[in-house]
Amino acid sequence: MSKLSILAVLALASMVHPLGAEPAVVVTLTSIGDRIRAQNPDLAAARLRIQEALGRMSQSGRLANPEIETAIDHNPRFREGKIEIGVSQRFPITDRLRLEKNVTFTEVKASEAEVREVERQLTGQAREAVVKILASRQRRTLLREQSDVSKQFADFLSEAAGKGEGSALDAGQAKLEATSLSTEIRQLDATEMALVGELKPLLGMRPGEGLSVGGTLPDAKLPGTAADPSQRPDFQAAKLGALAAAQGVELEQAKRYDDVEGGIFAGVERSEDAPAGYENEAMVGLRFKIALPFWNKNEGAIQEAQAKKVRKEKEAIALGRGIRLEAEAARAEMQEWAKMIAEINDTLLPLADEQSKLAEDAYRNAQGEIQSVLRSREKRLQLSASRLDALREFHLARVRHETALAKP
Repeated sequence: MSKLSILAVLALASMVHPLGAEPAVVVTLTSIGDRIRAQNPDLAAARLRIQEALGRMSQSGRLANPEIETAIDHNPRFREGKIEIGVSQRFPITDRLRLEKNVTFTEVKASEAEVREVERQLTGQAREAVVKILASRQRRTLLREQSDVSKQFADFLSEAAGKGEGSALDAGQAKLEATSLSTEIRQLDATEMALVGELKPLLGMRPGEGLSVGGTLPDAKLPGTAADPSQRPDFQAAKLGALAAAQGVELEQAKRYDDVEGGIFAGVERSEDAPAGYENEAMVGLRFKIALPFWNKNEGAIQEAQAKKVRKEKEAIALGRGIRLEAEAARAEMQEWAKMIAEINDTLLPLADEQSKLAEDAYRNAQGEIQSVLRSREKRLQLSASRLDALREFHLARVRHETALAKP
């Protein structure tokens, strides 16, 4: 390859991908969840909850450390005395340690569900932002097409006015319409930039890093009516919380009896045995301590644990009902938007196209006024914009429906 060819290739590459520039992150409605799982900083921080719960589980269910006891006593002349040393250990007389382990194990599972819940919420927010960006982009495309048609019509009127076959005022009104459409396009550009700015933090992007949102809004298709709250991470966490509360009741009941303490000791004693003199004695023994449950039977903690168990169960039931209602409301909203889209597509837009064509033909044949043409075009643009708005609202409801059911 010649040097000239190499330089040409490098120049072309620099135009497509400037040297030193970072490639833009490309996301779609289907891939945005993967990006959030990989890069979102809030989700990365939430995952540390699992490590915290694992640490608590590792610490739970352990015996207390053994204790060493020593004692030294003697008489004022230091001729008689005693030295003792012993080791003691506390042991539970119930299965408290196993119950502690069970509670913390359930809390680990609940922490994992809570992390998935953070992921679900972040993904739902990001998908809504993507839907708004795609809708804004399609609205901008529609305005550009309408602007091109308006410019062509304005050029036709200007040409006719120059020949003395039309009104200069009509040509000016047509140009004003085309210019106003260009202004709306610029407003949509600003709106899209604001939406991209909201989306970037959710994707864990760095300042200055480019973002490209790919794809288009698909046609409106209603999902099934099945609504299973068991797939929702927060519902799973609520159920696990209720299970941990039930295990907590057993744990508090096991705490009604304090640990027993047992130990072994050994000692040496020197004493005077008159008139035989001093003699040394060695001893070995066992010690036990048992707490008598007279004043404290942990009644208050048991009552609290039982109330917490009932509360957690009721919260889980209420959450499950709320999930079903949330999914039902989102699907009902989708159904209404789908009906509106079908009506606009099948009836209103074809009628508006026909009226617009008739108005233009009438004006070109000097049988109509420019106001009729502009009004017919404005009406068609309004209908097209209404269709896009309905499609946007449909997909926003669909995102809420999928988020409510924790669909990937």
